[in-house]
Amino acid sequence: MTDPAESATGEGEETGPSLLYLLKRAELVVRARLEELLRPAGITALQYTALTVLERRDGVSAAQLARDSFVTAQSMADMVRALEGRGLIRREPNSRNRREKVILLTDAGRELLAEYAEPARRLEERMVQDLRPDEVEQFRGSLKSAHRALS
Repeated sequence: MTDPAESATGEGEETGPSLLYLLKRAELVVRARLEELLRPAGITALQYTALTVLERRDGVSAAQLARDSFVTAQSMADMVRALEGRGLIRREPNSRNRREKVILLTDAGRELLAEYAEPARRLEERMVQDLRPDEVEQFRGSLKSAHRALS
């Protein structure tokens, strides 16, 4: 039986679906599972991504947060308003440029991330459950290399 991906990409059985197609398909299923996981918290996968960016690098501009969270500046403006309204982030003046505001994670934001850290880790484990530990590290390295090559 033919994989729908092969038909969708117009590629035959020998080569299989393109890597671009496979990567997008994986991204979409990860996002759907993350949305399911986060539904009780009332946040989206994109909002969660922004919060995890702030967890690693607190105090960034909205423009930098948008770039690091893979969303447009307009989407980030809407997201910042929503997350600030929920008390998960706060904005304050940048000490180096008073006209610019930086975005900071609040204690409530940190608590939400702590609450979902284990379920998110289990989701990631499920994603790579059929891989050996060395294959997981190779996969991680391959994804980083692909990103670097296109950045």
